[in-house]
Formats: sequence, structure tokens, C-alpha cells
Amino acid sequence: MTQMIIPFFIVYQGCPNRCIYCNVHKTAGNFSERITEDTFRKTVHKYLNHPKRKGNGAEIAFYGGNFTGMAKDYQAELLGFASPFIEKGLVYGVRVSTRPDSMNNEILDQLKRFGVTTVEIGAQSMVDEVLNLSNRGHGASDVSAAMEMLKERGFKTGIHLMVGLPGDSQSGFEYTIAKTITLKPDMVRIHPTIVLQDTGLAELFLKGTYHPLGIPEAIDMCKYALKRFAEANIPVIRLGLQTTREMEITGSIIAGPYHPAFRSLVEESMFFDMASAMLAAGQISKQEVIFSLSPKDVSFFLGHKNKNMQTLKELFRLTGIDVSVDPVQERGTLAMIVDGRKSIIGRSRH
Repeated sequence: MTQMIIPFFIVYQGCPNRCIYCNVHKTAGNFSERITEDTFRKTVHKYLNHPKRKGNGAEIAFYGGNFTGMAKDYQAELLGFASPFIEKGLVYGVRVSTRPDSMNNEILDQLKRFGVTTVEIGAQSMVDEVLNLSNRGHGASDVSAAMEMLKERGFKTGIHLMVGLPGDSQSGFEYTIAKTITLKPDMVRIHPTIVLQDTGLAELFLKGTYHPLGIPEAIDMCKYALKRFAEANIPVIRLGLQTTREMEITGSIIAGPYHPAFRSLVEESMFFDMASAMLAAGQISKQEVIFSLSPKDVSFFLGHKNKNMQTLKELFRLTGIDVSVDPVQERGTLAMIVDGRKSIIGRSRH
């Protein structure tokens, strides 16, 4: 089933403090401060009636703030807007994003009554020092406690992580990945840290006390994360920030590893690594080779403007590279065909 997410943004609402990297007006786009029932209904119908919609699955989502930290009456009001769509079978549930330290039994019971199916937690890191430097206002233990409460009540769970936060490191990020895997979320989102206008992080960057990751560093760290989560059968449903019109305004993004197709860069790099490993292991050189892959992975394997193909040919002095599309081959896998035999060596992701 193809799932459609119908997003609504509760800009900054329910947040007890402003995180050092946060400018949700840039990352969420142009949404009203308060959602009215009329706006809600029109927006849901617009998505459901979209001519390019595929599949029947749809879920209403509330992002951009701390849903369970808002006034309980406003939570109930928003969830009440969604109830008729659930009852009619037009959507199958609601998902919310929230902080790990804004949950209690009463709040979670209300979410359950109103048809909330998925709760995504903004953890960002599992290193307390990193959380403190980002002004998160919670610790790693709060993430573990929140996940336990959600799983006890049967919610699907997601965890949001960030790479390149102040005070973080390669080892710190690897620790965060390992701890996240032990919590067994149903899904993960990973966002490289971007320096946005009008944030505390922008002030630190301009003072020279914060140095963001470069795109190559961010790609390498996210490749590691994708591999580890794939091994644990935990899907990474988003990698990189979704571009909004507000982010495209000159000066909105001050620094950091931003790219509108960041996940594609990571996937391309992973396919390049796999192909390189296969060629090196087979001691393939000065000949034409054939790689087999899923049709949905062809663009990742080729790379932007065929960069992967060109680099592989030069690096291994190949006379040519051919691509064989196999519609039944698993996505994220790569095979090299030698003497008519196919050998799959690895996966780029889950």
C-alpha cells in the first residue's frame, strides 16, 4: 500500500524552548499559526483528490512543534477535525511529532482515543552533552522512557535524529545510532544540521564557534547510519530536509550540508562503494563489465550526470560499463555479471 502523508504544521506550538538550530518557519513553510476546521477540511480533501495520488493509504500528520506539549483542549480540537475522515475510511489514522519529555498516561490515552497511530519523537541525539549544547531541554533517558510508554500502548514509533550538531562527533553519532537501534523504532528520519537564518546556531557560526559538516562528511556519516539501520531492519523514511519556498529565499540557509536531493547523493555514494568493492575483489580491469540492479535504482547507480560510471571506468581502466535492469531484483542491491553468472554482494539500504 502506498502511503500518503497529509501534513499540517503546528509552528513552534507546545515547545518549552527554542532549540539552537530551529527556524520552523523556514523548514515547515507558509502555514498559519492556528489551524481552523475549514482550512483543515479543505487541505485534506485537496490531498485526497489530487490527480497524481497513488494508492489508498493516507495518514494525517501534525508536524513542526511539540504536539503533546500543547494545551490538551487544542490537541483534542485538532484530533477531532481528523475523526470524521477516519470514521469514513478516507484516512486510516493520525501521526504526530513531539518531544520525548512531553508525555504522560492521560495524554497518550487521549491520542489513542482519537485514532493516533504513529508518534514520532524528536530525539536528535542520544548524547546528553550534544542535547545540552543544542538547548533541547531533555536527556537521552527521556527518549528511552518515551519509547517504552508508546510501545506499551501499541503506537507505531519514529525517531528523528540529526547529524552534525554542536559538540557531536563521528563516535558520538555512531553511539546515537547504536542506542536508537536498541529502542527498535518502526522508522527513523535523519537530518543533517543546517545553519538557518535567525537561529542561535547562526550566531555561533558567525562568531566562528560552530563549524558545520561539509557535504562529503555528512554523506559518509549518513551512509554509515543507513547501513546500520538496514542491518537492523529499521527503515529510514527521510534523509535530509525537504525543501520549502522559504528555504530557497536568499540568505535563509547560511551554511551547512544542504542539498535539495541529499538522499540521492548518499544513495549514489553507496552504490559507488559497492561497485568499487566488487571490481576490486574480482580484480576486474581493462574490460567491459555488466552490473545488474532494480530499475528503481538505476539513477543512483549511474550518479548525477553519470559521474559514478565515469569515475569507475577511469579508476579501474574499464573499456565499458553496461547496466542490466532486473525487475525482480531487490531494491538497494547490486550484482556484477561475469561469465554469465550473477553475484550480489551487498545492499545500499533497507
